[in-house]
Amino acid sequence: MINMAQEVERHIAKDKVRELGAAAKAAAAVLATATTKAKNTALAAAAGAIRAGAADILAANEKDMYSARKTDMSEAFLDRLELNDARVEAMAKGLEDVAELPDPVGRTLADWDRPNGLHISRVSVPLGVIGVIYESRPNVTADAGGLCLKSGNAAILRGGSESFNTSTAIHECLVHGLKVAGLPEASICFVPTKDRAAVGAMLKMTNTIDVLVPRGGKGLVEAVANESRVPVLKHLDGICHVYIDKAADPKMAEEISYNAKMRRTGICGAAETILIDKAVAEDMLPDLVDRFLQGNCEVRGDEFVQSFDRRIVPAKDADWDTEYLDSIISIKTVDGVGEAITHIAEHGSQHTDSIITSDDETAARFLNEVDSAIVLHNASTQFADGGEFGMGAEIGISTGKLHARGPVGLEQLTIYKYVVQGNGQTRP
Repeated sequence: MINMAQEVERHIAKDKVRELGAAAKAAAAVLATATTKAKNTALAAAAGAIRAGAADILAANEKDMYSARKTDMSEAFLDRLELNDARVEAMAKGLEDVAELPDPVGRTLADWDRPNGLHISRVSVPLGVIGVIYESRPNVTADAGGLCLKSGNAAILRGGSESFNTSTAIHECLVHGLKVAGLPEASICFVPTKDRAAVGAMLKMTNTIDVLVPRGGKGLVEAVANESRVPVLKHLDGICHVYIDKAADPKMAEEISYNAKMRRTGICGAAETILIDKAVAEDMLPDLVDRFLQGNCEVRGDEFVQSFDRRIVPAKDADWDTEYLDSIISIKTVDGVGEAITHIAEHGSQHTDSIITSDDETAARFLNEVDSAIVLHNASTQFADGGEFGMGAEIGISTGKLHARGPVGLEQLTIYKYVVQGNGQTRP
């Protein structure tokens, strides 16, 4: 039952986010023609403010961590939420890396002449106002804000309530950068309320928000995609696979598989299922399974995999469709690359999948036939990251097929328009 006070708070939240939308739209008009120098100045100043304000950011993060621990959040969730000196520095460095990248706005993507003398150009332009709705990761505040700014877009950031204090502190640093560069403060807006009514309002702001980017769990992304009237760049599950082919180097297969799962279990690029060719399973599985168990990772396997160790948990059908985001890995034996590709097609999320093999022909088949945003050969799925792709940072990884796919960096935050130059032509 919603009481009168809660209803008032909801109206205030909706009104506030609508005000931010109007301000962001006005700022977007300025950013669309802002100079590269001004945008880079803002990014550099924001990076400096993050470093100078590291103690305040970490203090705010400790408040969020304290609250999260009291509500019994999972270790994977806490890992996504927690900041330390290295992660704060990574945010600052990420902004500087974005500043060093070429400006994606105003590039001539293609041009040609028509027989009637018209000269036609396809030129990159910003999307406009980008709304970003995210959950526990406070670093998204810096990444998304910096990427939107450099690509000439205004941003409306709605962080999760769990990271509210941390994201607020980071946003203050971004605003400092905008002030130094003389750019509108509303170029990067942060929704200053935890009320979920603000999200509902954003989903309907078709007059002021051009694109929404939900970044979080499956529930959040599906809710935004299903309810939004604004176009959505969506990122669903990260059910990522590593396929160990019969021609795989055993040591490489073990190292890559372990890194793909255990480097950071709570990120979307973490492997959730290992597929291994039956031809080499008997030789490779004992060491591979032991490596995971020694690393305190629960192993769930099919009947053949279970035969190697009593500690292996029997895999259920649901395991092949589960994004654990935790220290759990499912292992299944398959009859060659064809069956691996079929399994990925049926159970994957078109996010990131890797093959380990020394057979170039088999690798080529896997890379060509697996329909995922990112496919890798002899490399960990944890490379599914805009920074690792040389994009400076990313606003998320799109698993859709419209406009952008894979890591969404600067170029993916632009669209294009056609510029047609004539000298008096009229159409007969």
